[in-house]
Amino acid sequence: MDRDPIGLFGIGLMGTAIARRLLAAHFAVMGYDVDAQKRHSLVALGGIAADSAAEVATNCPIVVLAVFDTGQVEQVVEGPPGLIGTAVRTAICMSTCDPDRIAALAGRAAAHGIALLEVPVSGTSTQVAQGDGVALVAGDAAAAEAAGPVIEAICPRRYYIGAAGDGGRAKLVVNLMLGLNRAAVAEGLAFAESLGLDRARLLEVAKGSAAYSQVMDVKGPLWAQDRFEPPMSRVDQSLKDFTLMGQIAQRAGQSLPFASLYAELMRDCAAHGEADKDNAILINAIRRRRAKG
Repeated sequence: MDRDPIGLFGIGLMGTAIARRLLAAHFAVMGYDVDAQKRHSLVALGGIAADSAAEVATNCPIVVLAVFDTGQVEQVVEGPPGLIGTAVRTAICMSTCDPDRIAALAGRAAAHGIALLEVPVSGTSTQVAQGDGVALVAGDAAAAEAAGPVIEAICPRRYYIGAAGDGGRAKLVVNLMLGLNRAAVAEGLAFAESLGLDRARLLEVAKGSAAYSQVMDVKGPLWAQDRFEPPMSRVDQSLKDFTLMGQIAQRAGQSLPFASLYAELMRDCAAHGEADKDNAILINAIRRRRAKG
């Protein structure tokens, strides 16, 4: 059965994982990224590379946004060239965005006949590609139901959270828990090193103990080998999310002491040229504190 291609804006780590999932589910995918090499990589996967954002919007009634931040989402939707007045009727935003700004954007898009669904994903790009990502769906309920087959192809597990903005709020809460869990394991391994214990062996012991968490399976091989590229989730992405988390928490009047320290570790990594590495490299920021005494 012929059907319109799914449009994809952003062909980075997460965008590539999304494309893989859609193509595996037999959707045609037409994607655009400002980086020509990333467009070529989509073609290698079996997708269609568009020469411009406008070409995607002209040919795809449903589009998926997998760009870096809120500003880029606003640029894709409102342009120029934007989605308004094009073939697009449903835009599925899978980026982690400022909840208030995405809710306002959804309202403006709706006024032009576009249903903007907020669908941030919990999981690394590797997990998403393997079908282990979790979609946090927010926005118009009827539009979310209609887009269900596309969302489910990307993330078999999906939860409807509520109105636009609530998806991002829920994602930030989940990211806080996940990031602090990651930091706790990294700190434990750095502590083990300082005591002369074998890092890889200690990780196996921890997996069999009450301290076990899934982050040990996902990031454990990276820590065991001290190998942080190619990344599953980059330092700069994690820093972006935790910076946004702090801003949202401040508006809500909630102190986040552990999250603030995590953001500090991410800034340290970025300052040492590690922004494009996997965020498991935060163990280096902890090691550097040991080196300082």
